[in-house]
Amino acid sequence: MMGLGLKDLIKRAAEDLKRAKHAIALSGAGISTESGIPDFRGPSGIWTKDLEAEKRAYQSYERFLEDPKVYWEERLSTPSLLGELEETRPNPGHYALAELEKMGILKCIVTQNIDGLHEKAGSRNVIEYHGNYFKLRCSKCGSRSGVKDMDLGKLKREEKLPPLCKCGGVIKSDVVHFREPIPLDAAKNSQEEAWKCDLMLICGTSAVVYPFAQLPRLAKKHMIEKETKTESGLYLIKQVPGTTIIEVNAEPTPLSEEGISDYLIKGKTGEILPGIVQEVKRLY
Repeated sequence: MMGLGLKDLIKRAAEDLKRAKHAIALSGAGISTESGIPDFRGPSGIWTKDLEAEKRAYQSYERFLEDPKVYWEERLSTPSLLGELEETRPNPGHYALAELEKMGILKCIVTQNIDGLHEKAGSRNVIEYHGNYFKLRCSKCGSRSGVKDMDLGKLKREEKLPPLCKCGGVIKSDVVHFREPIPLDAAKNSQEEAWKCDLMLICGTSAVVYPFAQLPRLAKKHMIEKETKTESGLYLIKQVPGTTIIEVNAEPTPLSEEGISDYLIKGKTGEILPGIVQEVKRLY
């Protein structure tokens, strides 16, 4: 969209959203950093500053598989790298997406983030692709529960780790670790949403972490038939992309560079998304 200014792009996004019948949003670390949560790979990222922390992160799932007791002992004795997530609050970007959902425009959010801020902001239909820091998940049956629903500290003191599910399976954090498969329900539901959406609003993700980064590419493959009239007056049916893909991000990503996204609105999600909401309201 060369030549279009910020206001024009925001207006275009609002118009596209208004026309959409099934719009969804994808969100990444960029929307959470504006709430004070550090990212991992940015210039001041956790792993940029601490290579050993990244190495430990790559070992977490293997540790769980090999010895879930040791996994839990380490987890319960090590402070979170993300700080006090319980105290973190949503920012205007989160609230803007929640408002679009309340308006009936946004049908679903698929997020990479594990902080639960979309739910805190009021969003209801959220697929947590990489899990949730505040939840536990059974490695056998896949059932989830809140961290506070189980006294993990007591289990540690009584040497009853790892925690077990009613089905007998070993419970782990709901957070998806490196080399751990995406939970079946999250993978299936997100793929279905990506396939059937006619608009995808991508907010604050660098689009380099797979398989999450595959979702926009899946949406791009969705084709629809469109009737066009030739100069001779004949009508032809041709297939055209059926999904409009909009990026809101601080910098271009592989999606914008490869032409997967239709256009990029460059800036902070906490500023751009509320502007889109206001423009949508003006159109109604």
